[in-house]
Amino acid sequence: MSEKKKSSFATGLIAENPVFGLYLGICSTLAISTNINNALGMGVAVTFVLIMSNVIISLMRKIIPDEIRIPVYIVIIASLVTIVEMLIHAYAPSLYTALGAFISLIVVNCIILGRAEAFASKNPVLPSAFDGLSMGCGYTLSLLAISFIRQLLGTGIISLSNPFTDATIFSVTIIPENYIISLFTSQTGAFLTFAICAAALSAYVNKQKKKEAAK
Repeated sequence: MSEKKKSSFATGLIAENPVFGLYLGICSTLAISTNINNALGMGVAVTFVLIMSNVIISLMRKIIPDEIRIPVYIVIIASLVTIVEMLIHAYAPSLYTALGAFISLIVVNCIILGRAEAFASKNPVLPSAFDGLSMGCGYTLSLLAISFIRQLLGTGIISLSNPFTDATIFSVTIIPENYIISLFTSQTGAFLTFAICAAALSAYVNKQKKKEAAK
């Protein structure tokens, strides 16, 4: 992987992290980040749609009339989301039930339409696919960070199940029941966790910028 690609990938994970850096897709992030299973499921679904929509829009960018580009983007994204929703419903019904309407709402996720407009519509296929992967991984890691904190502090247990069979992969009790903070299983806990993570990332990015400026 070239240094340019590494830098671009790191940007999507850190400096321009879609959730903690650009504050996009926050609604779904706060709503479904109650456990690691939900985070992984939504993260993989959004990453798939991001990569495929970027690729398709990049391929079609020269033939899509500028006047109707947004409706065309939305149709492409909606078609991909429908495919993802049908696959999850068929092969991971428990995950489908847990994510509920938020699978369909991937269509209006600002991250996907934003990358289509800002990057895929102006760049070749491979860079667009890489951009989708970078942003998707950034979104997934953000979900996992919030879910891990909320699940740990709110239940005291860190667990992961196979979404296809519902079999438990692992389940570890870390905090005794008497010491858990049930606040973190609520939406208030979601907002609090998001704020702490966003502030921490912002502090890290600012510190790195100061180091670069001092060189």
